[in-house]
Amino acid sequence: MWRMRGRRIGFLLVAIAIFCAATPPSQARAAARNSLAAKLRTHRTSPTDLEIGGDVRGLAAGTTRYLTREDLLAASHAITISPDDDNFKTASKVKAVSLDELARALGVPASDMVIAICKDKYRGHYSRAYRSAHHPVLVMELDGKPLPGSPETESDDPGPYMIVHANFKPTFTILAHSDEPQIPWGVVRLEFRDENAVFGAIAPRGSHAADVAVQNGFRIAQQNCFRCHNSGAEGGQKSGVTWAVLSAMAVNAPDFFTGYVRDPKVKSPEAQMPGNPQYDDETLRALTAYFRTSSQVGNP
Repeated sequence: MWRMRGRRIGFLLVAIAIFCAATPPSQARAAARNSLAAKLRTHRTSPTDLEIGGDVRGLAAGTTRYLTREDLLAASHAITISPDDDNFKTASKVKAVSLDELARALGVPASDMVIAICKDKYRGHYSRAYRSAHHPVLVMELDGKPLPGSPETESDDPGPYMIVHANFKPTFTILAHSDEPQIPWGVVRLEFRDENAVFGAIAPRGSHAADVAVQNGFRIAQQNCFRCHNSGAEGGQKSGVTWAVLSAMAVNAPDFFTGYVRDPKVKSPEAQMPGNPQYDDETLRALTAYFRTSSQVGNP
């Protein structure tokens, strides 16, 4: 009896081995991605755990869960990043998983925005349209090595995660602003949020909200300014200069505002914000018109 039972066990192990060997790596990765929701942890187990929040299946509002680097690596695949992604000067090999794959694996509504929150309070906002056009991916390894960072480091250390594109090509131009790659490093948290609610926090208001210049300024501000400047709980908090302050500048000191946008250090030597010397006068007028509608002052 024991010999027969052992023989059956032997047959079972062989069958399992054959099945595993026959399972292509792509199917194994797909299974790992589909199981990510089950791997969400209630507590952090490592400084490199990725925080997950927002509209995730089974998650109560305001709840945070965690995915380990190992869980993310199991769902990743190898990608070559071309030098037109501004984080890289030469072609580089990474292990990454796309933001859309993550969203699907976690049961996130297709219409939701993915927000990458960084250790320096910078935010990358990935709308459904942006993800469809550019296919951004979350990177775990670069050239065979884990990204070296920790959530406490705010230097040029890119870890624990970064977001890149295999081959970014601009899809629109608004005045002097071209579609820009959203490539934050030092990513510590992903939030899945209703896109209309997030952008609604900075939507133009008042009787001029539908003006062409205002709408142009709004779209530019969504992609550029919103990464570092916050409106309440929405938007990046890296700058410390809020949306309300920018709006007040546009209303009360428009020349200072346009000078600040074009070359911040001329107006404020301690400013960390990069300049926008490519913005011509028409582009700056559109931004000024938009930010004026965001202010309570002089907003009919």
